[in-house]
Amino acid sequence: MPRTSVSFPPEVYQMLGDLAAQKKVSIGWVVREAVEKYLGDQCPLFGTSLLKAPK
Repeated sequence: MPRTSVSFPPEVYQMLGDLAAQKKVSIGWVVREAVEKYLGDQCPLFGTSLLKAPK
């Protein structure tokens, strides 16, 4: 799986950490879920099927 590095303002990172702790997942999981939702919203004809397609 490819990797990337992202920087967040401290207050956003804190909110991500709080949400991850509530859900008992990693910050990376929260960010991946948010990106998948955003891409699904931007490409409604494909939805998340585009993200789940075999490569």
